[in-house]
Amino acid sequence: MKRNTLKLFALTALAGSGLFTFHANAAEALPVVASFSILGDLVQVVGGDRVKVTTLAGSDADAHEFAPSPADAKAVLGARMFVINGLNFEPWAQKLAKSAGYKGETVVASKGVKPRQMAAEAGHDHGHAETDPHAWQNPLIVVQYVNNIAAGLAKADPSGAATYKANAEAYAKHLKDFDAQAKAQFDAIGRAQRKVITSHDAFGYLGARYGITLLSPEGVNTDSEPSAKHVAELIRQIKREKIKAVFVENMSNPKLMAQLSKDAGVSVGATLYSDALSEASGPASTYLKMMNHNLTQLVAGMKLN
Repeated sequence: MKRNTLKLFALTALAGSGLFTFHANAAEALPVVASFSILGDLVQVVGGDRVKVTTLAGSDADAHEFAPSPADAKAVLGARMFVINGLNFEPWAQKLAKSAGYKGETVVASKGVKPRQMAAEAGHDHGHAETDPHAWQNPLIVVQYVNNIAAGLAKADPSGAATYKANAEAYAKHLKDFDAQAKAQFDAIGRAQRKVITSHDAFGYLGARYGITLLSPEGVNTDSEPSAKHVAELIRQIKREKIKAVFVENMSNPKLMAQLSKDAGVSVGATLYSDALSEASGPASTYLKMMNHNLTQLVAGMKLN
């Protein structure tokens, strides 16, 4: 195993098992609701035991298609802070807060992030470019996420401001270290080999950060249907460019990718995690574990190209 890989594994192991020391003096934990599992993990890291986090769209759940329940509305109403991604990732969230009569602090984790645009031809039928909401796929952008979360928590719980700031700064350092190690691994692979087929167009920020060409038969929504023409074009490209790195993500129907890999003569690699964490026993139970798993699988796949 290469030195860089060892460092990545060591880093994510620390991140998932008591990396940060939290000191809570609050009599009662601050109730916080996060719209989906990745944000729930980030809130927990920044808030520590000063917060009690409820996640709406949980592990392996598709936040695009999430349908809130009355229990979810009750959870939001009882929260002191509601954390959402923004960038139109979960349009149901603001509607839920309004219908629940929520009056607390709403934190948009992506505030201040310059969004990417997704080309209309990348599986979309809207005829124009769309904002790509999956900004967390770049760990350096997640530094902004945790800073926004820390600021929101400090506003809701001023007595914990120093703790939230310290936790966010410590986590930001590990995000930057992770990014440096990941970049070194990708840079070691020739640019021509850095091509990947994924089942869901959710890795654009990751591709932009690490110089990866990402191709997808679907658009931003996991329920969108690619045209037969688009799939045929993709198969021709796979064959022409000899792409072996083909992956499904944890919320997509794998039938399309199975058919695609059969027609193109390639094997589907391990599952990638894009919009949701895995169960606690899975390989992507925290944000950093998710990124480590994805990057490890992508590197292995691209080396076959």
